[in-house]
Amino acid sequence: MAVTDTPLDGESARGTGERDGAVVPRPEPVDDLVTTHHELSTGERTLSYTATTGRIVLRQEVHTDGTFTGHTAKAEVFVTAYTLDEADPATRPVTFAFNGGPGSSSVWLHLGLLGPRRVLTGDAGALAAPPYRLADNPETLLAHSDLVFIDPVSTGYSRAVQGEKPGEYHGYSGDLESVGEMIRLWTSRNGRWGSPKFLAGESYGTLRAAGLAQHLQSRHGMYLNGLMLISAVLDMGTIRFTEDNDLPYPLFLPTYAAIAHHHGRHGDRPLAEVLAEAEEYAERDYPWALARGNRLTAGERATAVAKLARLTGLTEDYVDRVRLRIEHLRFFAELLRPERRVAGRLDGRFAGHDADSGGEHFAEDPSYSAILGPYSAALNQYVRAELGYANDLPYEILTGNVHPWSYKEFEGAHVNVAGRLAEAMRANNHLRVHVACGYHDGATPYYASEHVLAHLAIPDELAANIETRHYPAGHMMYVHEPSRIQQSADLAQFIRDSVPQD
Repeated sequence: MAVTDTPLDGESARGTGERDGAVVPRPEPVDDLVTTHHELSTGERTLSYTATTGRIVLRQEVHTDGTFTGHTAKAEVFVTAYTLDEADPATRPVTFAFNGGPGSSSVWLHLGLLGPRRVLTGDAGALAAPPYRLADNPETLLAHSDLVFIDPVSTGYSRAVQGEKPGEYHGYSGDLESVGEMIRLWTSRNGRWGSPKFLAGESYGTLRAAGLAQHLQSRHGMYLNGLMLISAVLDMGTIRFTEDNDLPYPLFLPTYAAIAHHHGRHGDRPLAEVLAEAEEYAERDYPWALARGNRLTAGERATAVAKLARLTGLTEDYVDRVRLRIEHLRFFAELLRPERRVAGRLDGRFAGHDADSGGEHFAEDPSYSAILGPYSAALNQYVRAELGYANDLPYEILTGNVHPWSYKEFEGAHVNVAGRLAEAMRANNHLRVHVACGYHDGATPYYASEHVLAHLAIPDELAANIETRHYPAGHMMYVHEPSRIQQSADLAQFIRDSVPQD
């Protein structure tokens, strides 16, 4: 590994300060990128690649009284870019990747699935012990596309510059515009406007990616080849258990059934059989039963209670007491209550213990606790020891500092970007969409994603541009090794299928 640039530690400063009573101008923040060179064997070939790591300063044009007065620094955004050496940038695809939260850095996709190095976490029931190790990732998407991992403002090492308000970026539009500007800037500086371009987002990152597809087209004329939506949520109304919104209950049901199956509540029945039954009930009879409310007869209610109890692994008494409406956080606490354990939200295959086994909700998500330590240790070690970048700021893996998050653009309505995705697809008929779902994902259930995709306002001929893939794991399905291997192959194929052939 050769380091060719020297990073700056800590935050850059701007404005003025005092020295011996005199006012001393502070320097404007500057990019602090570091370049290193690496090799990776995939088993089929050796990849020689360049990693560029550090913070890029975002600036905005300033107009005063209608007169352009220059540019001002607004934020420093941390990126890690991997580019294959000796590849033709005119034909080489590039993928811009980010996670969600909101408040999450890109570490999960970076070191879990897409990047050339990955963290070894173990899996449900067989977690790795600290200290955690990194390994080469022969299945890296770098074999098929250059990669640019972006940490939105206030996540990772990204920050608003001194004197600026980070809250400007803590909302739907501010986040979209800043990440979009980062993509435009990187593309321009690296001469990649002619490259096939992709976005890969996970969780809230899928909501961001869908909005970005429309934003990049309308604001910058940047048309994409594809979107990779991993653990997708495009309509918050499908996953928010708010008063008088019955939609999430049926959409979560197949996920509840999958988690119950994993924990032995369905005996030796195949998972596919359990899911098929749950989906059929969620599509027709369950919404009808909820819509009937108190008009259900005693017999109809008893039938619904028995069906839901059998599918979810809960008792009939519990299902009856909650009026057929099983809220997800309550489900994770209730399913394994007889064993005095709680199930995971991000991945229902995980289970853990709370201090109080009688709580309404778990105190901590055991699936998040299982991966936080490995990813945190791996990133902090990797970025300094292998990528040569030093910064004394804490790397914010998943921060609450972005809250409250503003959805003012959707005031009075559910947060829903499905229309923006449909608009992008109608304007760019070549835009392809890959949706990856985990059967045990209790945060963004797979059946909710399918529901939204089925209602996209696109012509029938564009439906073939959308593909879905399912994996027997959870939100970060790549912590399950067979799912990781298959998902890597699926994403590679998606890139190949989405790039025009001469």
